[in-house]
Amino acid sequence: MKKNLLRHLLLALPLVALPLLRAAAPATPAPTEAAQRWAKYEPEFQAFAAADRANPPVREGILFAGSSIFRQWKTVGEQLAPLPVLNRAFGGSQTPDQLARFDQVVLPYAPRIIVYYCGSNDINAGRAPDAIAANFRSFVQRVHAALPGTRIFYASILRAPQKEERWNLVDEANRLIREFCAGDARLGFMDLNPAVFDAAGRPRLELYRDDRLHYLPPAYVEFARIIKPVLEQAWRELPAPVR
Repeated sequence: MKKNLLRHLLLALPLVALPLLRAAAPATPAPTEAAQRWAKYEPEFQAFAAADRANPPVREGILFAGSSIFRQWKTVGEQLAPLPVLNRAFGGSQTPDQLARFDQVVLPYAPRIIVYYCGSNDINAGRAPDAIAANFRSFVQRVHAALPGTRIFYASILRAPQKEERWNLVDEANRLIREFCAGDARLGFMDLNPAVFDAAGRPRLELYRDDRLHYLPPAYVEFARIIKPVLEQAWRELPAPVR
């Protein structure tokens, strides 16, 4: 009888102890949003690194940084030639991601000019215009701490039909950033919105993909018409690099 009771107790012990051990074990912390976003973009940065190893880019050129509107501009080098353009935009990124990846996006290339398009995804994510502007100011501060002579041009957040209900937020973010850029001769603001509206103020829907957010190749022809003359003048005005 006693032996049977002891045997049953021994058999039951793991069933009792296992939940207690699970409760006592420290829980694996959930990854933070920042860690999740870092992991999300890691494949793109591995691809950038592989491209740089295979074909080392020219340093001290013109860097395009930002989100998918620039990432999808596959012909930017050809359309802005002979300017020395390198595109390192990564899709889906928001302004905090540009800060998180700053050491990989900017520093390896030591650009003399940066063209920055980011903020559209922030609007969609609910970030306030003043926070978008503050993140851009932080980006500028970090650039100029490392590269004091680098010129930075902010390409306006586009008033895409997909975010028509939030155009007021787009306009406010653009206003804040335009005013900030006006206070430093090393900064500039490029308004791309005239390219995507017709003379009556209606969106040129023929320039958009089905999502009414991203652009078809003819839109990039329009963007190049605005951006290239500004960059050509800025490039001419740069002092000769110190070797």
